[in-house]
Order: sequence, then C-alpha cells, then structure tokens
Amino acid sequence: MSRVAVLKGGWSVEREVSLVSGRECANALRALGHEVIEIDVTRDLAALAAALEPRPDAVFNALHGKGGEDGTVQGVLEFLRIPYTHSGVAASAIAMHKPTAKAVFAAAGLPLAESRVVARAELARGDALPRPFVVKPIDEGSSVGVRIVRAGDNGWAEEARHWQYGEAALVETYIPGREITVAVMGERALGALEIRPNAEMYDYEAKYAPGGSDHLMPAPIHPAAYQSALTIGLTAHRALNCRGVSRSDLRYDDTAGEPGRMVLLEINTQPGMTPTSLVPDIARHAGIDFNTLVGWMVEHASCDS
Repeated sequence: MSRVAVLKGGWSVEREVSLVSGRECANALRALGHEVIEIDVTRDLAALAAALEPRPDAVFNALHGKGGEDGTVQGVLEFLRIPYTHSGVAASAIAMHKPTAKAVFAAAGLPLAESRVVARAELARGDALPRPFVVKPIDEGSSVGVRIVRAGDNGWAEEARHWQYGEAALVETYIPGREITVAVMGERALGALEIRPNAEMYDYEAKYAPGGSDHLMPAPIHPAAYQSALTIGLTAHRALNCRGVSRSDLRYDDTAGEPGRMVLLEINTQPGMTPTSLVPDIARHAGIDFNTLVGWMVEHASCDS
C-alpha cells in the first residue's frame, strides 16, 4: 500500500469535470488498497504545499485545464520532488498551447488542418480562412469556446467582436467526416474510438452530459485508417515526449469513401476520467479495467520531466 494524494478541482473552467475525475480515481485507488488524500486545489500555493505534508508517495493529478494541465502544478511537484502521474512540465505546457503543439506535430510530419493564429482585434474584421472553419481558444480544453463557422452563418461577426478567450484565437480549416480519438498508455496505442455526438459537434455538453454522445469501440472504420489513427496517436505522444496516458483527437475525412484521411487536431495530456470519458472506454476494450488503469498510472508516476 502507498499513500497517494489526488489533486482535483482547480480554478479553470473545467473545474467540475476535474472534481468528478478526481472522485472516480480516488475511489479506484482506495479499492486497490492505497491510502488516499483528496485535495481540492486552489491558487493558494502555500495551502497546497501544506496539504502535501507529510509527503505522499505519489500524486494522481486529476486536474484539467489551466493551472493543472499546462505545466504549472507539474512544476510545483517537481520542485517538491513528489512523483506525479501524466506528462512532465514541458510536454504539458506545449500540449496545452495549441499553436506550439501544432508546430511540434508539423515537424514530426503529422497530418494537420491548415490553421492561423488570429488576434482578437482581427477576428471581427473578416474571415481568417475560407468557410467552413473552426475557431478555438489557444489554451483551453474540453472543447470550451470551440465554434464552427459555416457558410451563411451571420452570427459569427457579432460573436467575434466579443471573443472572451484571450487576446488571440486559433482558426483552423474545418475537416469534414468523423470524430476519432486514440488512447496511448506508455508506449502502446490502446485503440481508436469513434465518437458520435448527439448534436452538431462534440462540445462540452456532448462530452460530459449523460447521453451526449455515443462511443463506438473499436471505431468502425477501414482497417488501414484504424492503423493510421493508432500510428498518429503514438507519434504525437512521442513527439511531445508525453508519459503515462495521453489521448489524441483526430478527424477522419471519409467523405470521398474509405479509406479516407486522418487529421490530427490536438493531444490531451490529462484525459478525463469520468464515467463518460473516452480513455477508460478504450482501455476497457483492451482488457484494462478502470482500477487497473488508475493503478498503472500511479505506478508510473515520476517527478522528472
């Protein structure tokens, strides 16, 4: 048995999701026989350091979004020399900043959508790319703030004038087709899952509301496309020097028939661990139940980037 601190909550817009991830992972660790301390993280660094005394053997980082997923808390834990789950400081920071991650992926030869970083002041002046295109915050997760702008969409100009997710946005060419996600565990791509949202897009509601989407595992796509998805997910994981578990999100353009083309959208170094989350579904199909998955992540915790 070991003493494990589970970090959850935080102050990002993904706080509620993190609380659920933290609860589920804490329950799994207790079922495995670990002593578990649950810590609701705030901006009070002194309070966090105090809550981590006496020092746990490991930290399970169940935080999502800014502060918990972008290298911030990872740096604190490395300073304290406490092993923690998921990726290190550099991989976490790069993955969270979408334009920087895309530059790394491009250097690795991965297939990407055409994109531009557009200043907030420029957003309302006109379309940065031909429609349809996708507008995303540069450094948010869980599809927060993501907007598809299509031909005839007359509401976007007004929304663009009130962009609230920082001083710039990432604008990408819209890739038609299907939503695919790949889970990587260590050096192994566990599988590719197709997401069929019960709405126009796989947004925050579709991700976390019960019945918001259907998960098809394994993804019912052409075998060559399936293998391509696994290769892209593992290559992205390695390109950023991720560790532990990651999840890569892709679009599969099969509109001209199969096998179509796979396009990498982004990588998530702190995948959700809620009852509706994707990585547990993929792991389960690979023969790894939730408790085993969480236990493996703690066993592979590290305090070195």
